[in-house]
Amino acid sequence: MSLTRISVALALVLGSSLSLAADPDQAIRQSLTSLDARLPIEAIAESPMPGIYQVQLKGGRQLYTSADGQFLLQGYLFQVKDGKAINLTEIEESRAVAKQVNAIPVEEMVVFAAQDKKTHITVFTDTDCGYCQKLHSEVPELNRLGVEVRYLAFPRQGLNSPAAKELVNVWCAKDPQEAMNLAKTRQPVPEANCDNPVAKQYQLGQMIGVNGTPAIVLANGKMIPGYQPAPQLAKIALESN
Repeated sequence: MSLTRISVALALVLGSSLSLAADPDQAIRQSLTSLDARLPIEAIAESPMPGIYQVQLKGGRQLYTSADGQFLLQGYLFQVKDGKAINLTEIEESRAVAKQVNAIPVEEMVVFAAQDKKTHITVFTDTDCGYCQKLHSEVPELNRLGVEVRYLAFPRQGLNSPAAKELVNVWCAKDPQEAMNLAKTRQPVPEANCDNPVAKQYQLGQMIGVNGTPAIVLANGKMIPGYQPAPQLAKIALESN
């Protein structure tokens, strides 16, 4: 091969490499979708760690990758600052969850308002969940402490389960708060049907990583899996506000 042809070939290779380096978004998308075409990529951006990109999936979860998409990391990215380890992944995921959950119209939730509201929590709930019932019995105490409780539906056994139907009855009731009180005390809820958000809320819960109830989302998007006593939960909620 002549020197001229070698020079041309080298120029093409370098040009291709520079093009790839200039557009890591495209390279990362191509690499990840080759693994799973259904991967719900929401955004790609440089991470605080030099040379590493963060991939935000729909629902808020984060992945990390090289600029060419050939190396993939799943886990927490920490930054050591002033002698402390800051969980950057958790911060980004919470921010994304907060954006989605706090955008839900209040009219689509079953809300127990606090007279002197200082913050709110959003609770993915089921009706036949023992700890959901225990948490609900403490809603008046949470309200007294300034915490508004907003319920979203999450039937653990799926949308064809008896609990899913009962959640529909609650959301479609003339008085959803009273219907929720009945459901949480194991009393029958009158059957009702309407255009309701139960399926949409269940799908949102799955997307952001809810896998049990109660799943409590603070105002800043941080998720607390499982029951917490009212005084402890109120303290956490108020500190995160």
